[in-house]
Amino acid sequence: MIDKLFSLFAPEAEPQKLDDRIAIAGLLVRIARTDGDYSHAEITRIDRILAKRYGLTPEQTTELRQEAEVFEKSAPDTVRFTRSIKDSVPHDEREAVIEALWEVVLADGVRNTYEDTLMRLLANLLGITDMDSARCRQRVLSNQ
Repeated sequence: MIDKLFSLFAPEAEPQKLDDRIAIAGLLVRIARTDGDYSHAEITRIDRILAKRYGLTPEQTTELRQEAEVFEKSAPDTVRFTRSIKDSVPHDEREAVIEALWEVVLADGVRNTYEDTLMRLLANLLGITDMDSARCRQRVLSNQ
C-alpha cells in the first residue's frame, strides 16, 4: 500500500521514444486531420509519401498509416512526434519532412488557417525557419 502511495508522487517516466516511421506518419495524419476533413486525397498522398520514403509495399504502407492513425488519435500532443523526429532525423533532412507535410496540406486543394498554424508550429519544433518552410511549400507547389 505504501508503494502505491509513493508511486502517486513519483515523477512520471520519460515517454518511450517513438520510431521515426510512426512519428513522421503520425505527423502526416495529424496535419491531414487538422481541418476536420481527412480526405481520400490526403490519405492517398500520405500513402505515396510513406511508400517512397521507406520503400514499402502497398500492404506495408497501409499498415504503417493505420498504425499511425491510431497512435495520432491517442497522442496527447504534437511535441512527442517532433521530439522523436529531431532525435532520429538529421537537421539537413528535416526539410524533406516539412515538404511531405506541405504535400499533405495541399493534397485536397484547400489550405486553411488551422493547417497554416500547425505548419508554422511544426517547422519551429523541427528547427526549420518560416522562410525555409515557405521554400518547401513552393517546391511542392511547383512539382504538382
